[in-house]
Amino acid sequence: MDALGAALLLLVVSPALLAVAVAVKLSSPGPVIYRQQRLGRGGSHFTMLKFRTMVADADQRLHHNGLYERYVDSGYKLHPTEDCRHTPIGSFLRRTSLDELPQLWNVLRGQMSLVGPRPVVPTEIALYGNLAHSYLAVRPGLTGLWQVSGRSAIGYPERCHIDLRYFEQRSIVTDVTILARTPWVVVRGIGAH
Repeated sequence: MDALGAALLLLVVSPALLAVAVAVKLSSPGPVIYRQQRLGRGGSHFTMLKFRTMVADADQRLHHNGLYERYVDSGYKLHPTEDCRHTPIGSFLRRTSLDELPQLWNVLRGQMSLVGPRPVVPTEIALYGNLAHSYLAVRPGLTGLWQVSGRSAIGYPERCHIDLRYFEQRSIVTDVTILARTPWVVVRGIGAH
C-alpha cells in the first residue's frame, strides 16, 4: 500500500516537484535536495530526502556562536526568527511542508511509510530513553500522529509519548485517519516552522 500510494502521489505532485526544484535552485546556490541520515526500522540508517530550505553550509553554521546549544535546548528545533540559515524560499517550503515531498521516494524505496513516527536523526534517539526500542520497531512515516497533533509546536518528551501512542494504536483505520487529517493540518500551517 505504501509503494502504491507513494507512486500515485508522485505522479499527482510531479508538477509541484518540478516547480519547487526550480524555485530552490534559483533562490540560492547549492543542491536542490538536502540529504540527511535518519534512523529507520530496527535502527537501520537511511538517507532521507528533502528539498533544501537552508543555505548550503547550514549544518556547519549550526555549530557556531552557540547556535547548536540553543538547538538542543529547544528540543532539536530553532524558531525561524532565531535561525538565520533559511533560504529566501525555505520558510515558505517548511510552512507548507512542500520540502517533505521528496520523501515519497523514501517511501517508494521501502525506507519510510506513508504514516508512522517521524524519522529521527541518530543523535536524537537517546531522547526516547526506554521508548527507543518501540519507536524503532516500525517504519518511520512521511506523516504521523505527531505531525497532525501539532508538529514543531510539540517538543520532547511529549513527542516521544505521541510516537509511542501511535505504535500502540497503529492500524489501517488509524493510518487512514492520519492521512485524511494531514492536508488540513498542512493547509492551516499548524505547528509548522
